[in-house]
Order: sequence, then structure tokens, then C-alpha cells
Amino acid sequence: MISPDWVSTLLGGPLPSEGESAVFNGQTLTMQHGIPRANSFVSEAQGQTGDVFGFKWAKRDTFEGETINVLHNWLLEKYGDVTSQSWFSEHGEHPIILDAGCGAAMSGLAFFGPVLDRIRYLGVDVSTSVDTAKARFEEKGLSAGFLQCDLATIPLPKNCVDIVFSEGVLHHTDDTRASLGAVTRHLKVGGRALFYVYRKKGPVREFTDDYIRDQMQTMTPEEGWAAMEPLTRLGKALGELDIEIDIPEAVDVLEIPAGKINLQRLFYWHVFKAFYRPELSIDEMNHINFDWYAPQNAHRHTIEDVRRWCADFGLEIEHERVEMAGITIIAKKTAG
Repeated sequence: MISPDWVSTLLGGPLPSEGESAVFNGQTLTMQHGIPRANSFVSEAQGQTGDVFGFKWAKRDTFEGETINVLHNWLLEKYGDVTSQSWFSEHGEHPIILDAGCGAAMSGLAFFGPVLDRIRYLGVDVSTSVDTAKARFEEKGLSAGFLQCDLATIPLPKNCVDIVFSEGVLHHTDDTRASLGAVTRHLKVGGRALFYVYRKKGPVREFTDDYIRDQMQTMTPEEGWAAMEPLTRLGKALGELDIEIDIPEAVDVLEIPAGKINLQRLFYWHVFKAFYRPELSIDEMNHINFDWYAPQNAHRHTIEDVRRWCADFGLEIEHERVEMAGITIIAKKTAG
């Protein structure tokens, strides 16, 4: 049986009542709508990123359909079925899992579904998406804790959680490396860090990503959502052509490899991101494209970057998956 006051124990003191504030590990949190929230954030860029994700995750109809099944399968491809791995049981019957950048808990619910009735799940996000995450857990009859604060200043002590899960989040902070260090300082020695970050792509795609993202910064979230819709429809049109072409030789100056590739995927990987899956609706695909282009913070990295960071923070890589989209890591904390 999981103690109902485990979040208070983790924070080191009783949670404040609604509308009241309390200090935990040097940071003031105010209880609003049942969630303790920090009173300030660290940068304008991080604030903008939080705003667009709060907007996006509130549009539940754009991600609670077939998208969840697609995400679940993708997580299993990247990490494997971790809850059935022998190492997962090393962390006890009721491990504490810090979902660092939980959003609407879409990944957390999809990935840890088989054990959510026994783990101690703490979702933390800079945005108001924590409200959506809390509602989704409650609708499923699941208990969880949530905090709204910046990942760099989570008011937890060092070495207090068993697993840090940060799926596609660290690159949305001001500094990916620093944020990895910040969240894993809360990880016990012997604990695991599971995270995914964007991978740097070829020159045309990198240029297009930055060009579109810069334009999005002048728009409200609603305007940005609308601006994505023609791009999403173009991606759908390319996908529905279902044409495969054969690139006769590698175009090294553009980092385009030789070989057969679907036309939509050629554009997707090397020109612009316009997501396409035939089983998804336009709104679901637009949600994914908005997720990519809207946040001001969206850094891309190399595997060499990630390996170096893990070494810096005493994380021994046990599982590494490098693909066009990004880099997936499972690492064990060996020092700290």
C-alpha cells in the first residue's frame, strides 16, 4: 500500500492548503487547484516554451485518439519494455519515478501503464499542462503527485528518486546539458535515467526548422496552430502519394544518403517536418507538427554530446538508440 503522504515526505514537509504557500528546499510553492506551483521561472524563453505546451496539452482531442497507440509503440521501440526488465525490480515494489517534463502525462501513462497502480509517480512540468496530467490520472482512478516548476529548480533533495524519466523534454529547456544534470541530481546512486533528446539533422532541415520556429515566435499559440495547418495538409498530401524514389548516390553536401526512400520521408527528414501517419487525423498530425515548431527552446544534439554529458554526471549508459529523429538513453547513476 502506497502512503498517501509520500509526496510530503519526499519534499520534506506537509503540503500547503489551497491558496497557501510553503518553502521546500529553498523554493516557495503555492498550492493552486491541488498542485504546488513555483512562483517564478528562470527565463523568457522557458516561459514561452511553457505557454505553448500549456496550450497544446489542453487540446486533449488532438492527442487522445490513435496518437496514444502510436506513442506507446514508439516508446517500446526506443526503450524496450522496461517495466518487465530485471533491472526495474531492483528499485523495489514502489519505486519513485520522477517524470521530468511530464506535459499531460501522455508518455508517463503510456509507458508505465502496467505498474501505475504501485509506483510513486511524480510529474513535474514548467507549464499548466500539469493540470491536464492530474485530471487524466484521476479519470483513470490513479494516484500521483504533481508539481509545476522549472526542471532546473525542482524542490527535491539530492538522491531521493529511483528513476528519472524525461521523454523529449530536456531539449526544450534553456540548456539541455545543464537540465540533465539538474534532474539527475535527484536520482539515487544506482537509479536509472531514461531520456530522449532531439538529434541534429542535415543542413536544409536544420535551416528550415530554425526559420519556421523563428516565425512562430511572433505568433500567439492559436495563430501558430493555424499556421501549421497548411504544412500538415502538405505532409498528408505527400504521404498519400505513396511514391518511393531511388536516390542514386549519396548527396554528402546535404547529408542525404543513397537508396530508396518514400517521397514524404525524403521531405520529412531532409527538408521540413510535416508528420504523416494514415491512421491519424489532421488535428493529431497538426498537434505533432506544432509540438516541433512552436517552442522557442528546441535544441538538437549529437550522440557525442549525449555520451559526454552522461560521463560528466556519473551516468553509465546501459541502452543507447540513435535514429534520425533523436537519441534515446537508459543510464545507471554510478556516482553522485
